[in-house]
Amino acid sequence: MPHPSLPDSSSTQTKTTTALLSLMVAPAQVIRGEQALAQVGEAIGRLGQRPLIVGGDRTLAVVQPWLEPVLQQEKLSFTQAAYGLDCSESGLAALREAVATHQADVIIGVGGGKALDAAKLIAHQSQLPIVTVPTSAATCAAWTALSNVYSDQGAFLYDVGLPRCPDLLVLDYSLVRTADQRTLVAGIGDALAKWYEASVSSGHSDQTLMIAAVQQARVLRDILFQRSVAALQEPGSDAWREVVDAAVLLAGVVGGLGGAQCRTVAAHAVHNGLTHLLASHDALHGEKVAYGILVQLRLEEMLQGNQLAATARQQLLKFYAEIGLPQTLSDLGLEQISLADLQHAAEVACAQGSDIHRLPFSVVPAQLMAAMVSTMAPVEVSRTTLTQATSNEV
Repeated sequence: MPHPSLPDSSSTQTKTTTALLSLMVAPAQVIRGEQALAQVGEAIGRLGQRPLIVGGDRTLAVVQPWLEPVLQQEKLSFTQAAYGLDCSESGLAALREAVATHQADVIIGVGGGKALDAAKLIAHQSQLPIVTVPTSAATCAAWTALSNVYSDQGAFLYDVGLPRCPDLLVLDYSLVRTADQRTLVAGIGDALAKWYEASVSSGHSDQTLMIAAVQQARVLRDILFQRSVAALQEPGSDAWREVVDAAVLLAGVVGGLGGAQCRTVAAHAVHNGLTHLLASHDALHGEKVAYGILVQLRLEEMLQGNQLAATARQQLLKFYAEIGLPQTLSDLGLEQISLADLQHAAEVACAQGSDIHRLPFSVVPAQLMAAMVSTMAPVEVSRTTLTQATSNEV
């Protein structure tokens, strides 16, 4: 019988239920600074005594003189293994063999996005701790609990959500500064997408952490707008370090706080579609994503008559011209793309389950194709009608 001073929960209390939320917000430890690699031996040693270093052939050779003395000083038994050209099933199978052969107890991933994705995924599959060492600021892969898997030909297949972020992220400014400046430009493009995608997919949310993620994406965008030009003019400067932090670290925070829904929408879907075209493979991940932002804004103009999107696209076109991000298919090396190839990329981007369907309106391949070839359309003619957008004439 209910206590007389308490309401009967079965009849008078309003019951509320909340969905279980599991977020992988951040690495357990982040060490950043000049010559940071030289100071992380003890931190790596706490994670394991038999590291397997995973990276590309060229990157492994570059990082060897930076990393090996540190591991030797800690008396760690290490070896290295190349992941191949892409984070693919065949490459992962070879890495699993390397883990078993070496009896590795910790993975150290070094390199760009695909190398770090492969290292994170093989660590997950082998139930081992993972250390990420980005060699450029081209992506936020060193931070995230996510790996993208590609075919052996470099076409995006699917992504894998991981149960945790890396155990240790080492951001060595001295090492990152040796990378081609094009990688930082690409990283700026990839990071910019956080705002344009998160604001569309989650900007209406009233959930505390989602609001925080979207606002962090806004801060990220503003930092990049304000400091990127100075950063590119003077590598190693304060502005350069802040932009590197923004692209590698803060970009990861947005997806960590906001979760999967806050990560990717049309810009990344366009990237995924383009990876299915061999001619696009010389373009970096962030370059394709940056172009995808323009396509997403163009869709908002065409299908919603959104003049804020039109204004944002013009702002981005000016910014892209300043720092060297691609504005058109031609800028991605796709000036000779056939209508059939364009349609194939659009169909992949619009496939069932694609991130493009996080847009607040539906999109079909013909509409996406129209947006993909009109990223530089002047604002005054940007309000293309739905009939024009769905036309097969591209």
